[in-house]
Amino acid sequence: MTNSDARKVAIIGCGFVGSACAFALMESGLFSEIVLLDANTDRAEGEALDISHGLPFSKPMQIYAGTYDDISDASIIIITAGTGQKEGETRLDLVHRNVDIYKSIIPQIAGRNFKGILLIVSNPVDILTYTALKLSGLPSNRVFGSGTVLDTARLKYLLGEQLGVDSRSVHAFILGEHGDSEIAAFSSANVSGIPLKQFCADNCGDICHANKMKEIAEDVKNSAYEIIKRKNATYYGIAMSVRRICEAVVLDQKSILPVSCIQTGQHGISNVALSMPAVVGENGVEKNVKVSLNAEEETAVKKSAEMLKDIIRELNLDY
Repeated sequence: MTNSDARKVAIIGCGFVGSACAFALMESGLFSEIVLLDANTDRAEGEALDISHGLPFSKPMQIYAGTYDDISDASIIIITAGTGQKEGETRLDLVHRNVDIYKSIIPQIAGRNFKGILLIVSNPVDILTYTALKLSGLPSNRVFGSGTVLDTARLKYLLGEQLGVDSRSVHAFILGEHGDSEIAAFSSANVSGIPLKQFCADNCGDICHANKMKEIAEDVKNSAYEIIKRKNATYYGIAMSVRRICEAVVLDQKSILPVSCIQTGQHGISNVALSMPAVVGENGVEKNVKVSLNAEEETAVKKSAEMLKDIIRELNLDY
């Protein structure tokens, strides 16, 4: 990240998600400078002022509304801009509207010799990650999306509730598209190193039968729809996910997270962005990690990748 300020982050888009991310990152102490951009300048200025007024209760830092010229030296640019998902819409319903928005944003960044990491959060995150990579011309390790980091957290939370254990002791992934074709990789799931099936058999009786696992996977997949139905938007969970990803980058933690990134042949998948485990550190996605999947899961992940590739072809993004 040469010529970038490691303590500076920029957020493009100051709607519910962008402002929640700004607040979560202010609380994190990871950065000393946060720049907010929005098509509505007043909105960006208002969010910056609102958060800044709480700094006496936190740590000294700068939070302000800026322009593209103010963010070229940021270590991470987080893009949350785009049309929000409405009740009854899938994430993929947003694709045409938000790809057009990205066609106006990404060239502004690329034209300023940006040397940092581009973190995509807008939905559909897999398609927009691919779009950002192609439009920016940046190396693939420096352009990735929040992917299924939040979905995976939802899975861990629900499994923890079901098993009666701390969700931080549950290790499992949601893989593939951040959307309706996502896959819960139960075959590799474990509780503090104990395979999920064995843990269930030893500690939980019949509460972990296959139908219950399918129900949990469906609950994870439908979580956003259920939240949107009740409060019109989701933003706290994704803000905490963005904080977690930024922590892995800024502190060079080499964390394995299911971010949306270009696949390079693992599981026979390539030239598409989707969520699979990857080592995330100061250089962005530093290594793709091949996870153990059973035959059914392997087939489902490939099907998810092909569905995303079909959309890329429809949008003429494969250039």
